[in-house]
Amino acid sequence: MTPNPACRPDRGFSLLELLVAMMIIAVLGTLGFSQYKKHSAQARYLKAQDDLKIVAEGLDQYYLKHGRFPDFGSFDAMIDGNSTLVKESLIKPGMSAQDPFGQPYEGKSTRITYELKCAGDPGNPEDAGVIVRTPGQVSNASPVGAPPPDGAPKADDPAAGAPK
Repeated sequence: MTPNPACRPDRGFSLLELLVAMMIIAVLGTLGFSQYKKHSAQARYLKAQDDLKIVAEGLDQYYLKHGRFPDFGSFDAMIDGNSTLVKESLIKPGMSAQDPFGQPYEGKSTRITYELKCAGDPGNPEDAGVIVRTPGQVSNASPVGAPPPDGAPKADDPAAGAPK
């Protein structure tokens, strides 16, 4: 006995069902890709902050050892293999002179101060703008390093824990 074509249930999906499924996958893929781009840009910005922090801490350690900052005319001179910062193991050798966005870091130091700068993300200057590090000061850093709000005691303030 052969099955009756009228009684046989349809097998497979209709064209409309396939198009709906493909549209759902496309929307999810677009959302996922945009989130990936956002998080990878944040990671590059954090990497730039960390690079500047490493060099700034090396300069600070040099100051603690010698009572002055070394004289460097450029960021490249600071991270060079023959730099006093590298020779004294205050920064790691082989650091990149370019930030994760492909732009060169800027920096200079004199006997009394230094300034390190990263131009930030050129595609998103509002959220990932210029980073500047000077002795005791960081601008446009992550909220972890930000000063407490007005009226809140600072962690390094000796009077913060003292009774009034």
